[in-house]
This record gives sequence, C-alpha cells and structure tokens, in this order.
Amino acid sequence: MDTVNALSHLTSLLPQKSDLEEIQKHWKGDILAGITTGIVALPLALAFGVASGVGAAAGLITAIVAGIVGAIFGGSRFQISGPTGAMVVILAPLVAEHGIVAVPTLSIMAAIILFGGAILGLGRIISLIPWPVIEGFTLGIACILFLQQVPNALGVEAETGGNTLVAGIRAIAEAPYPEAFIPLAIAIATVVLILGFDKIHPSFPGSLVALAIVSVVVITTNTNVPLIGEIPDSLPAPVLPEVSPDLFVALLPGAVSVAFLAGIESLLSARVASGMVEGGTYHPDRELFGQGAANFAAGIFGGMPATGAIVRTAVNIRSGGRSRLSPIIHSLLLLVVVYSLSDVVGQIPLAALAGILFVTSARMVPVRAIKQIMRSTRSDAVVFILTVIITLVFDLIWAIAIGLLVAGTLMLRHFANHSGVHREYPTQNNKIRVLRIDGSMFFGVADRIEEEITRLDNVRVVIIRLSRVGVMDATGAKALTDIVTALRRADNNVLLVGLRTTHEALTDRLGLGVAMGGHDRFFDHMDEAVTAAERIIEEEIAEEEAARDRERAHPAPVDEKTTTRWARLRDSSAESLDQLRQRFGQKPIFKRGEK
Repeated sequence: MDTVNALSHLTSLLPQKSDLEEIQKHWKGDILAGITTGIVALPLALAFGVASGVGAAAGLITAIVAGIVGAIFGGSRFQISGPTGAMVVILAPLVAEHGIVAVPTLSIMAAIILFGGAILGLGRIISLIPWPVIEGFTLGIACILFLQQVPNALGVEAETGGNTLVAGIRAIAEAPYPEAFIPLAIAIATVVLILGFDKIHPSFPGSLVALAIVSVVVITTNTNVPLIGEIPDSLPAPVLPEVSPDLFVALLPGAVSVAFLAGIESLLSARVASGMVEGGTYHPDRELFGQGAANFAAGIFGGMPATGAIVRTAVNIRSGGRSRLSPIIHSLLLLVVVYSLSDVVGQIPLAALAGILFVTSARMVPVRAIKQIMRSTRSDAVVFILTVIITLVFDLIWAIAIGLLVAGTLMLRHFANHSGVHREYPTQNNKIRVLRIDGSMFFGVADRIEEEITRLDNVRVVIIRLSRVGVMDATGAKALTDIVTALRRADNNVLLVGLRTTHEALTDRLGLGVAMGGHDRFFDHMDEAVTAAERIIEEEIAEEEAARDRERAHPAPVDEKTTTRWARLRDSSAESLDQLRQRFGQKPIFKRGEK
C-alpha cells in the first residue's frame, strides 16, 4: 500500500491530462494575457538581472526558460516564473562572493534540493510559517531591494559584499555630486512616468512605456550615463557546468538559501493566485517540483535562480490568463525580444531600471498587513518587527529562522498561560476531588500542572478530567503518568475522564494504563466517573466498619512479657523524672510502686 501511495505521489508531480484540457478551454484569452504579461515582464527581467550582478542577459534567459518550464511542470496554472526581487536580494551577495560563473551551478544545486522537497511532500510547509513572519520577511525584502538600486540611481558602481543597508548609505555619501544628479533624475523621471501611466490605466504597461521614453531621451540627448550594454542576440546552448568538490561545498549554504526562498516565494505566489480566481487551486508539491525543473533549466542555459513571481502572476490573472498557455506565450514574447531587439535593449540606462525597481519595491510593502499586525497582539507585532530588522541587518534565511523561533516561543507561552488545573464540584462528597486540566499538556506546562495537581488532603478518590486537553506531547503524557503514580502511592484512587482517542496510543506507550491499574478506570462521561467514585467510597467505608467490628469482637491478645517491659520502662522514666524534680526543689510526682 505504501508503494502504491508513493507511486501515486510521484505521478502527481508530473504534467497531467487536465493541463491540456484547460488550455483547450481558455486558449483565446491566454494569448492576450501572455502578451500583456510578457510586456510587463521585460523591464523587470532586465532590471533583476542587472541588480543581482549577473547581467541583463541572464535575467532575460531566466524569464524565458524558467517561464516555459515552470508553466509545464509547476503546480499552478496561473504562475509566472522568472527572476524576482526577493531572489535578487539573496543572490547579489553570493555573486559578489563566488562570481558570475558560479550562478548556473547554484541554480542546479537549488533545483536538486527543490526536487527532494517535492518528493518528500514538503509543499505544505508554507502553512507552518506564521503570518507576521511572512509579512515581515516581505517588508524586509522590499527595503533591501530599494537599497540595492541606490548605486545605479546615482550612477556609481555597486559595492560588492557587505551589508546592503551600509552599502546604500555609503553610495549616497560618496557619490560624485553634482554628476550623480543626472542618473538620479533619470530614475526619478522613470518613477513618475510609471505612476502616471498606472493612474491613467492600471492595466497599461507603464513600466515598459516609461523605459522606452527615458531611453529615447537619453539616446537623443547623448547623455553620458551607464547603460545595460551588449546582450546576446540568441539563447546559449544548454550545458552542464563543471563543479569541483571545493566549489560544491562553498556553494551549498547558498544553494539551500536559494532553494528555501524559491520554495517559499513560489508557494506564496501560487496560494495567492488560487485565491484570485473563483475555483482556483494549486498543487504545493508539484509547484516545488516545477520550480526545481525551472531552476535546473535556467542553470543549464546560463541563467539565474528563479521563483514564482507574484506581481507578474497577478498581471497574468487580471489580463485573463486561465491556463498554462499564457505563461508560455509570455516567455515566447521575451524570446522574440532577444532575437530581434537585443541592440535596442542594450541602450537602456541602468538608472531607468533602478527607477522601475524603486516602484516594484514600494509596491511590495504590505501596507494593509502592517496595519493589521500592529493592531493585533503585542507578540505578533514583536515577531513582525524583529523579522524586518533581522532581514535588513543579517540574512533572509536567518530572518525566517529567528522569526519562526520567536513566534513559536511566544505561542508556547500563550498555550502555557491558558493551561492549568481547575477544581470542579459535581458531588457534595468531600472525599471525592474532581480536577479539570485545560488547554495543553506539553513540556511548557507539565511541571506546573504536576505541582498543582498533587496538593490534595483528606481525599480518597481523584477524578482527572481531560476532555479540554487539546494538545499533549510526550512530556505531558509522561507527567500525567507520574501524577497518577504519585496519587496512587498516597492511597488515592484515580479515575480518568475524557482522554481523547488521539492521545490514547501515546499515553499507553508511556505506561498510563499500567499506572492507573487497568482500563476499567477510564471513563468517557463525568456522570459515570462520579458514580464509580461514590461506589468506591461506599465500599471502602463498608470495609473499614467491618474491620472495626472484627477488632471489637476479637480483641488482639496481650503479650505478658511486653506488658511487664512497658511497666518497667514507665517506672524507670517516672523515677528519673522524680529525681529531676527533687533536684530543682519540686515534690515527686510518682512514688515507687504506684501506678
């Protein structure tokens, strides 16, 4: 059965017959949506390639190859795959450290990790990341992406390595003024044009038109600013890069980071996209597999790591894209640009691309989510702010890891504060004590519950009610077993009510049934347990009365030797006490021979 399930899972990761059926149903709308998305993707692909340090050509190659492969193998029929701002943030320092030649190898290594995640069924991992962590991560990426464009906007060479925040501040401080005002004006003009066109018509490709206008002005006025430069007029032949053991070890941490980011961003994009279309769905594990295939293909064609792009995916859906054909059309349009317009693309100013990414980073800021988080709970706000700070100061993966750790710690604290022991009084018999455990029995509260529950005096039967225990881990089950053992050693009878079936296997393995003395002391309803407790009290009282009657009817024989020994001990003690009293001038209490 396990083999059948495994084969079924592996088969579900591959393209399905339903993919073609969707194309046949929606192909007319997909063609227009694909063209629109391709126009929007062109400047972004160029900008992300330049910003990551691998060049505009690599950005275009990635958008073309990853767009086609991701559409065929991915888990969402709406998803547009390609270079993204989040990947730029994590890729730029890796390029600075290992060089451009290492990027294809990095993509292939990340692809293998994504394949493994898909096979292991890790696509649901997105549901385990708290919302404040995701939004803090997104805001941190937006800030870093903005700061990375500052050098291009000022016409200076970007500083390789180091912290992005420090590099951006240093670029502002050390830029060659007043010459730096020219590229800065180009970047600002690009931003203004994009915002203006978007205000006129939101679906209008404002970034492409703004890029064209600014480029024409720069070329006609012969303005001396850094340009994209020469790019290839065709796709390179696919080839597997050579990898030495030393390079593999050096790139492994970066590959894990790239794979993690690609998986998280793609799953987020697919989940958002499915919610934008009525009846929209996606397959998380297949999406991981598709992104692995997209990154592998981008790597062998000399591109950069890719992910699902939420901005382009949203444009695709709003333009009418409903099947996998529209992402393919989007990539084919970019392929036409490479083969026919490479000379024109090479004349685009880098400052204009910086302006496009300024707008992109600003639109990545989750304004509504920030307001909601800050109005929610203090712990969620702390997690959000901490994630943003760590993303800016340290590393994206550290931000996710620490954000998860802090969120988990605060959640455990919340569970602990809402867990405890409460007394109930379903009977007037003071020999019976009912203790209700609320919330969770896990390692964070087990000791406190154990301490509270064992403070019992003059009690014959203890009923422990567990119907409100929703979470129980091994520590909680072990604590429950220890509690029962301690109560029974103190001559208390223990009954359990409401143990959930989901907890029975764990508690049995840790010896709860043995500690209770049998499963006949487990009850589903409180009335049954109270009746059993009262019966136990009645039986014990009857046994005690019978024992007293037997003692009165047949008193224990007196041992003559023991009586004589006690008499001598009494006389000796009295004589010693009389001597002490006489010494202190008091009359003796006992006289020898008196009883």
